[in-house]
Amino acid sequence: MGRGQIPEVILNSGRKMPLIGMGTFAMPLPPPHHLTSIFVEAINMGYLHFDTAASYGSEEPLGQAVAEAIERGLIKSREEVFITSKLWCNCNHPDLVLPALKNTLGKLGMEYVDLYLVHFPVRLKKEAVSCVEFGKEDILPSWDMKGTWEAMEECCRLGLAKSIGVSNFSCKKLSQLLQYATIPPAVNQVEMNAAWQQEKLREYCREKGKGKGIHVSAWSPLAANGAIWGSLDVLHNPLLKHISSTKGKTVSQVALRWVYQEGASIIVKSFNKERMKENLQIFDWELSEDEVAKIKQIPQRRGFSGQVFVHPDGPYKSQEEIWDDDA
Repeated sequence: MGRGQIPEVILNSGRKMPLIGMGTFAMPLPPPHHLTSIFVEAINMGYLHFDTAASYGSEEPLGQAVAEAIERGLIKSREEVFITSKLWCNCNHPDLVLPALKNTLGKLGMEYVDLYLVHFPVRLKKEAVSCVEFGKEDILPSWDMKGTWEAMEECCRLGLAKSIGVSNFSCKKLSQLLQYATIPPAVNQVEMNAAWQQEKLREYCREKGKGKGIHVSAWSPLAANGAIWGSLDVLHNPLLKHISSTKGKTVSQVALRWVYQEGASIIVKSFNKERMKENLQIFDWELSEDEVAKIKQIPQRRGFSGQVFVHPDGPYKSQEEIWDDDA
């Protein structure tokens, strides 16, 4: 697929976002120069939306890749790419949001991000800079959601973030946020795939955002096979395998196409060139109504439990308190 051929969604902020984005998190993370070359190749293939975060360690290599792509003539300017980054939990405090975004922009070498998300609805100690290397003792007992969101809104008003949103927020937490938000979240990026379809949350998001909806973006669209908490619930699903064989597509393509047809955007993560190409080849064919109906019957199971944020002295004493009743 050539550049500019990926469908876009218009967010409630009025900004356009490509409906497929390339994830940039990996364990272990490749060396920075290797990451940069992967991202440059991705831009050459047609990826124009990249999803990074302060806690991923990929912001600097991504910024270098965009600069190199411009220098090589693969894109004309920064404006041709859509960059999402995220506020890590150690900066979920009104006084820390703007400095955190400025730090992100410094690493990216950019004047703004297209979308800035609150990564998780929890606060960690300032020293807990990594999303994989923190302990229970780093979890703080509460966090100021209202003050943090007001600081996010200020980032938007300053033009440092063109759109703002959240990640891993339940219906209940979105409802709390919307009570005082003057700029509603444009996006809620959550775990979503054929084995964890998030129907209740998606329905809620469609109705909110001051009448314009909160767009749902899917991380883990293939159930994160390879992650510590990932599974083969999608890639080894018999129904998806059957549909893929009848359509002459891969199981991954069928699973990604389902997410797209459900109206969500997709954050895909593969650094393998062939799979990177395959993941873009989902827009010139479709699943039938019967196939979609059958996929809705797939047994449901959440992949990422959130157990790492559960602590007797923290804001969440159980997994149920993190996700509320979004089953």
